[in-house]
Amino acid sequence: MNATTPRHLNLLAAAIGAVLVFGGVSQVNAQSAQQRAEERRERQAQRGGQAESSVDYPDATREEPRTKASSRMSSKLQKMMDRYDDDEGAEAIAIAEEIMANEKANAYDKSFAAQIAAQSAYDSDDTAKAMDYLGKTLEFNGLDNNGHYGAMLMLGQLQMQEEQYDQALATIDRFFAETKSTKPDHLVIKGNALYRMERYPEAATVLKQALDAADEPRNDWQQLLMATYFETGQTAEAAALAEAIAARNPGDKRAQLNLAATYQQADNFAKAAEVLEKLRAAGQLSEDREYRQLYATYLNMDGKERDAANVIKEGLDKGILQNDFQNNLALAQSYYFSEQIGPAIEAYRKAAPLDDDGETYLNLAKVLWQEDRIAEAKEAARQALAKGVKRPEEAKQITSLPGG
Repeated sequence: MNATTPRHLNLLAAAIGAVLVFGGVSQVNAQSAQQRAEERRERQAQRGGQAESSVDYPDATREEPRTKASSRMSSKLQKMMDRYDDDEGAEAIAIAEEIMANEKANAYDKSFAAQIAAQSAYDSDDTAKAMDYLGKTLEFNGLDNNGHYGAMLMLGQLQMQEEQYDQALATIDRFFAETKSTKPDHLVIKGNALYRMERYPEAATVLKQALDAADEPRNDWQQLLMATYFETGQTAEAAALAEAIAARNPGDKRAQLNLAATYQQADNFAKAAEVLEKLRAAGQLSEDREYRQLYATYLNMDGKERDAANVIKEGLDKGILQNDFQNNLALAQSYYFSEQIGPAIEAYRKAAPLDDDGETYLNLAKVLWQEDRIAEAKEAARQALAKGVKRPEEAKQITSLPGG
């Protein structure tokens, strides 16, 4: 009898294999800061200041409105800003609503009020209202290009955050059509939207364009491109990018873990193990999934079951690996295939009660039978039958053995 027929090592390794530790890039917080800067600039203008603002969209096709705050609305605008500056968001929104409903308010008054209402709603985590007010900011069409397109960009990002990907991409495409922007941070937003929509080849093209245009590409941008390469099966490109990021950031654990994951995806398990072992030696493997990543790497390599067992045992002893079914089963199988039968039996004993069915008890029974521990094998087989197995005849065959 094969002691591990129901659970093959490679299947287990696949189930607990590498997990990339990066995801989509969100820049909503950065945009929020930009909005605040715009508000301060507008507030200074209302108060008679002479602050100069840079032109963020010099190639924009939109004709910039020349309308400024009306004298009739100046006191209300000031009051709204005072409430906003004092973090009284609800009061700021109420005043903004009054301004937007006032027939005497011009396009600028209404646009600026909608912008402040949007920021106040966003600050209070009311994303739906924030998006609604940003839409009104654009409809009123009264802000300068910096404010107008800043609102458009933030709307696209919030739509993406809410997984309204079609709307988000439409907003972002409009932004690019009107601004003609080629800025890397803007291109990354579009690449992220395409990535989330699983339009990976398009995402890779846009993200590559962003990285090529950046003086110093951010690591999270490169990691997003790396993830896109994975999805398109470009494992060599992903590995090259991961190596470059890891080389520039030798002390960044996430960069090293991602490098190991790229090697695993490319079936280069020896290199993956080398990277992960350096992290383990430095005491940097501190999470369950990180130890799983290392032992899964060994389980995908011929003759490395003893190394896998050592990693699992260490992780369990340190309390980093969870004392769950999967980890104990992996330990049992690693011991068994490295011919450490005694420890394998003990690990199977720990794993079997945690299994949903009786298959692990049946494996335990087979190992005990092979070791001529008949009485124990019979008991394990009875436990297997009690929990249910796919082939009860195998368990019954052991329970009917003579002796014990």
